[in-house]
Amino acid sequence: MALLHSAPQSVPPIHSTAPGGYTVALMGNPNVGKSTVFNFLTGMHQHTGNWPGKTVAVASGEYLYGDRQYTVIDLPGTYSLSANSPEEEIARDYLCFEHPDVTIVVADATSLLRNLNLLLQTLEITGNVVLCVNLMDEAKRKGITVDVKALEKRLGIPVVAASAAQGEGMKELMEAVGRACDEPASPDIAPVGYGPVLENALDTVKESLPFMGEREKRFAALQLLCAQEELALRFVRENGVEPSGQNLDSSLGHAWHILRLSGVRPERIEDLVVKKIGTRAQEIYEETVRTFCSRRSSRDLKLDRVLTSKRYGIPIMLLLLCAVFWLTITGANYPSAALSTLLFGLGDVMGGWLSAAGAPQWLHGFLIMGVWRTVAWVVSVMLPPMAIFFPLFTLLEDLGYLPRVAFNMDNAFYRCGACGKQALTMCMGFGCNAAGVIGCRIISSPRERLIAILTNNFVPCNGRFPTLIAIITMFFCGTLVAPLDSVLSALLLTGVILFGVAMTLLVSKLLSKTVLKGLPSSFTLELPPYRKPQVLKVVVRSIFDRTLFVLGRAVAVAIPAGALIWLMANVMVGDVSVLSLCAGFLDPFAQLLGMDGVILLAFILGLPANEIVVPIIIMSYMATGHMIEMENLSALRALLVDHGWTWVTACCVMLFSLVHFPCATTMLTIKKETGSLKWTALGFLIPTVLGMMICAAFNLIFG
Repeated sequence: MALLHSAPQSVPPIHSTAPGGYTVALMGNPNVGKSTVFNFLTGMHQHTGNWPGKTVAVASGEYLYGDRQYTVIDLPGTYSLSANSPEEEIARDYLCFEHPDVTIVVADATSLLRNLNLLLQTLEITGNVVLCVNLMDEAKRKGITVDVKALEKRLGIPVVAASAAQGEGMKELMEAVGRACDEPASPDIAPVGYGPVLENALDTVKESLPFMGEREKRFAALQLLCAQEELALRFVRENGVEPSGQNLDSSLGHAWHILRLSGVRPERIEDLVVKKIGTRAQEIYEETVRTFCSRRSSRDLKLDRVLTSKRYGIPIMLLLLCAVFWLTITGANYPSAALSTLLFGLGDVMGGWLSAAGAPQWLHGFLIMGVWRTVAWVVSVMLPPMAIFFPLFTLLEDLGYLPRVAFNMDNAFYRCGACGKQALTMCMGFGCNAAGVIGCRIISSPRERLIAILTNNFVPCNGRFPTLIAIITMFFCGTLVAPLDSVLSALLLTGVILFGVAMTLLVSKLLSKTVLKGLPSSFTLELPPYRKPQVLKVVVRSIFDRTLFVLGRAVAVAIPAGALIWLMANVMVGDVSVLSLCAGFLDPFAQLLGMDGVILLAFILGLPANEIVVPIIIMSYMATGHMIEMENLSALRALLVDHGWTWVTACCVMLFSLVHFPCATTMLTIKKETGSLKWTALGFLIPTVLGMMICAAFNLIFG
């Protein structure tokens, strides 16, 4: 066996740079409050970036305690260290090769059994561990008590009880970390016993790994027996030892012979290790945790019986979706109109300043009528819906409902050869498809992650909502009183969304049967407890982290788009603008799709930002050469009808808005996430070709 020729791969170090400072790794399962602990410790002194070579975010931050600085590395949330996903690999490799001074494992007091599995795996690598049992307030409400002292005695490491959201136990955690830095862990801790046979095999391999600590030798030997040769040998070298290939091969052969004589096949060793860890976790759990029935846990179970049931789960999900859309539609109308008036008025003021300064007319047109008015459209159309939609979405997330959405949709995605987590990335796409594409990182399987990335554009983002809402209101509503009108609009919009979801499932199935063949993987989806949302924090976080972030990117692409559109509308060839010439050239093909050249050109020019599609259509029909404001939807409907729009045209525009190429920001995000021009091109072509086919078929049948 050529075990010694695997080249070590470097993991970029992140350490405290302050004199006398310490590095603290922070790890834990998803949904245990790890981010809350991180935020409390580091405050605003945080930095986030992708691990080199990985599309997984790793955050770092600093805090002072006493006269020392601690650098906290927030490792990705993971259920184990078996390295079946980029998150697990990053967490494991950081502990193995970066040697943090202390590792904090954050555990959920309401689900301590599952959390202990990760803790025991961590203790195999390092003994400098502090266990933070978080969510003690949730546990109390659920009738769960954790004997922290007994847990500390059984594990041999510091254990701190905490409720990080309330700041409880954080001072004690910092004190425990400080003590752990001063008092290195005992090298004799063996958290899990693997039985006489496997322990004998481990001892045999350890004999060929001299000059290492007992814990390090044990971990390296275990990895070698579990066929993780590259990891084990790199780990050995990182600890300053160059093992003898002949001695190592001999000891491994002897160890496997011992295992075979006892009926243990080499390929089953890892399963045996996992089973023993689970058994040890169960023993510790039973000795330290007591549970009695509480009204809170009973309530959660009753809610889950309804919200995740086959009969009621999907209908309730659709009603909630409809309610979110209704609130977004009704709540965004007035702020959007007011913001539009303000920004267009501000543009007129700036135009007056330019004129007073003697600026040439073309510069006034380029900057104000082109660039500024395009940005004004984007901001006034995008900001109010996002400022409503993102907080509502985040509230559902904070409440604990979104994992139930993934649970309800899992079977549908499984039947399509995809992953149930795709339901969560699809929900993210409602806010911004670029954010949805980035969210696909939560899917471990590369094949299923690609399926989710390539299909995320089938759900409309906030940039497409205004177009869909305006067309629905103008051509299919408007005959009822105001409250009923908005309800009908929300229902019709929900129907359009369901068509997008159906397209997502259909294309996912087609991809899984063709270019991305494979069996769907299984995954662990935790259903967190229902929690009372922290409304103020949710609103602030969603506005700053999501709304303004997405708006900033939209404005960045809208500025050059506005400049290009103004130039096309004002550069003349004879008596006709370049914009009109391009629309005329596209018209014959657009007619086949149930639209006209102006509409198709507006979609093409709207590649940087979907929000500017309607303004371009208005500008082209009115031949103004610049973006203008329509007083109301009635005036806009009259303009559209005068230029040949029918209900068929309206439907084709909605269909193509739903199923067409992603915006420029999403395309760049796909390129960044996949690192491939091939998948980026497919991300463009798949929805575009399908959209054209759907529109052509609809026009042929009903046109």
